[in-house]
Amino acid sequence: MTNIEKEKQLLQFDPNAVSEKGKFFGLPFNVDTAELIIIPVPWEVTVSYSSGTAKAPAAISEASSQVDLLQEDIKDAWKMGMAMLPVPERLKEENRKFRKLASSYINWLEKGSPVRDLERFGAVPDIINQANREMNQWVKDQALEHLENGKMLGLLGGDHSTPLGLVQAMATKHPSFGILQIDAHADLRKAYEDFEFSHASVALNWMKIPQVEKMTIVGLRDYCDQENEIIRSGGKVKAFTDQWLKEKMYDGANWKQCCEEIIGSLPQKVYLSVDIDGLDPKFCPNTGTPVPGGLQFGELTYLVKELVKSGREIIGFDLVEVCPGPEPDEWDANVGARLLYKLSNYMGVSQGKLNWS
Repeated sequence: MTNIEKEKQLLQFDPNAVSEKGKFFGLPFNVDTAELIIIPVPWEVTVSYSSGTAKAPAAISEASSQVDLLQEDIKDAWKMGMAMLPVPERLKEENRKFRKLASSYINWLEKGSPVRDLERFGAVPDIINQANREMNQWVKDQALEHLENGKMLGLLGGDHSTPLGLVQAMATKHPSFGILQIDAHADLRKAYEDFEFSHASVALNWMKIPQVEKMTIVGLRDYCDQENEIIRSGGKVKAFTDQWLKEKMYDGANWKQCCEEIIGSLPQKVYLSVDIDGLDPKFCPNTGTPVPGGLQFGELTYLVKELVKSGREIIGFDLVEVCPGPEPDEWDANVGARLLYKLSNYMGVSQGKLNWS
């Protein structure tokens, strides 16, 4: 019945028409007929600078109606079918509650942790860590349900703590895979601000998953000595810093050559994690921790395209840290929607659901 329903949706849909408001990318598909499911996670409990990324799933979904569906390098990309799950109201409420508590605790730390307030704040890390465990378990449960139904999966954050559960779910299906992390930050800090599941610690938590064979970070340009020691230790992590990439190109290399070296560091199966601050901040001026430098939009999409053309399979992906600006500024959500569409379609090609033009 699902195949018949999808065929009917394909026949009745006009990709050239004005997008129907409230439809994800204006598409006619639902969770049953879409090949790819997006899990929205409106969570930013541990953000340490500017907030707002919890609003991204709803804002990107709304902005998606402005995206034209033709992707010139992929044949009939829209026919694969994408659908986003409803933004979970319970998580939104939990996020508001625990974000307020975590923010108060961070302010206390920044004041030097006055002893007079120790009794008030001493239990906060355990409370926040438990809240994040429950969020990660919810993500994992959602992912496993849809993986069992044969769906491809992407996650839309929220901050960078949100995809841990998705990677854990991937580890139950794939005995070995690598992670390609596009990010201005390494996210390898240990229990940052005493929060074990901080957005600044997600990569360290990924490394603890036995099935994660390698991790490659691209665009890195803001990290600490502790993180640098992990990168230089010769273990799972390899970093192509923004400075290294820029200097390589200043010395005569082109972006294709840089991409070949990046891709060569990765195994056959790859999970893709895209923190929007890996891009030049002109594309994401409202993101929580913008850093000068970074990739151009076309450089990022070319890298992902070359990854797929190399024969590697994208097993899942996330897009995080998009922070919608104050109304009527829709730029960040607009960029996020366009990037989400391309990432989804490239994953579709890598898994044989779509073909190159």
